[in-house]
Amino acid sequence: MVEPVVAPVASRGRRPHRAWVVAGVTFLTLIGAAGFASLPGLLIDPLHEEFGWSRGTIGLAVSVNLALYGVTAPFAAALMDRFGIRRVVAAALTVIAVGAGLTVFMRASWQLVLLWGVLVGLGSGSMALAFAATVTNRWFAARRGLVSGILTAAGASGQLVFLPLLSVVVQRYGWRPAAVTVAVAALAVVPLVWLLLRDHPADVGVAPYGAEEFVAKPLPRRGAARRAVGALFSAARTGPFWLLAGTFAICGATTNGLVKTHFVPAAHDHGMPMTAAASLLAVIGVFDIAGTVGSGWLTDRFDTRRLLAVYYGLRGLSLLVLPMLMAATVHPPMVFFIVFYGLDWVATVPPTLALCRAHYGEDSAIVFGWVLAAHQVGAALIAYLGGLARDAFGTYDPVWYASGALCAVAALMALVLRRRKDAA
Repeated sequence: MVEPVVAPVASRGRRPHRAWVVAGVTFLTLIGAAGFASLPGLLIDPLHEEFGWSRGTIGLAVSVNLALYGVTAPFAAALMDRFGIRRVVAAALTVIAVGAGLTVFMRASWQLVLLWGVLVGLGSGSMALAFAATVTNRWFAARRGLVSGILTAAGASGQLVFLPLLSVVVQRYGWRPAAVTVAVAALAVVPLVWLLLRDHPADVGVAPYGAEEFVAKPLPRRGAARRAVGALFSAARTGPFWLLAGTFAICGATTNGLVKTHFVPAAHDHGMPMTAAASLLAVIGVFDIAGTVGSGWLTDRFDTRRLLAVYYGLRGLSLLVLPMLMAATVHPPMVFFIVFYGLDWVATVPPTLALCRAHYGEDSAIVFGWVLAAHQVGAALIAYLGGLARDAFGTYDPVWYASGALCAVAALMALVLRRRKDAA
C-alpha cells in the first residue's frame, strides 16, 4: 500500500528544523543501544571465574556478536527503505533487550554465543552506523559531515554513560544485574523511537535540511535482501570499495575488537582495578565525542583521504606505545594515551561515510553497511584472536604491537584511494 505524500507546510516562526529533532532522537536512541556494547569487556573475567570458560571461548561469543553486527547492517539499511526506519529500529531494540536479558539464565558457553552473540548481534546490527547514514542521507542536504560525526559520537556517549555504572554493578553485585541493566536500557528507548522518530521529511511536510526544494517520499522498495546483495556485487567491482572495506576492517580491529573488548582485562593483568580501567574507557568516550564531531567538521572542508591517513597513522603510533604504559595505577602518560586515543577512536567514520557517498550515490548507505560489515569482521577477528593470544602468551603485548602495524597499512591504503571530482 502506497503511503500518501504529505504536502509541504510553511515554517512557523523560528522553530528548529524537524531534521534536528530526528537527529536528536537518533542520537539518544544510539546512546541507549550502546549500553550492550559496553558490557563484553567487563564480562571476560567474571565469566571466566564463575564458569571456568577460557578467554578464547568468551571471545568467540563477542566475535560472533561483532561479526553479525556488521553483516546485518547492509540488510538493515535496505529494510529501512522497505518498512521504514521507525519499525526496524524499534524491533532491533527489542531483540537486544531479549538477548541481553536472557543471558542471566545461561549455564553453557553455547548459550552465551546464542544470546549475546547471535541475538544481540542481530539487533545491534540493525542499529548500526547504517542507521545513522540513512537518517543523514534522508533528512540533511547540508551539514552531512557534521551530522554524521555527531551521530557516530552517540556510541561513545553511551559508553560514557554505561561503562562506569556497569563496572560498579559487576564488581558489587555480579554480572547478571549488569546484563539486566542493559536490557532495560534498550527497552526504555523503544517508546521514544515510536513516538518521535519519522521515516522521511515528507512525512511531516518539510524539505530536508538545507534543500531548496521539497522532496517527495519514495515508494517502499521491495526485495531488501536482493537490493543489499546487488549493491555489494556492484560495489565489489570497484577498487575504492575494497580499499574502504580494508581500512575500516583495521579500524574495527583496533577499536571494538581490541581496546573495547580487551583493554579492561589487559589493565587488570597489571593490577589495575576493573572500575579504574572501565573509567579510563569511559574517558575515551568523552574525547571521542569531540574527536568525531571535529572529524565531521573537517570532513566538510578537507581531503577525506588524507584525513583517514592521518587518523590511522596516529592510532598506530599510540598502540605501539601502550604496552609500556600499563601499570597498576593510573598515571599521567596513561591519561595522555586515553585522551589521544579517544580523539581518534571513530574519527574515521565521517570521512569513510563521505567517500562512500561520493563513490556510490543513492546506494551509499547500503554500501557503507557492507564497509561496516568489514569493520565488524575485523573487530570479531581481533576479539577472538586477542583472547587466544592472552591464553597462549599470558600477555596482550603481541596483540598491541600487531595492531599498531595494521594501522600503518590502513594509512597507506587510504592514500591509495582515488579522489572523485564530484566529491568535495
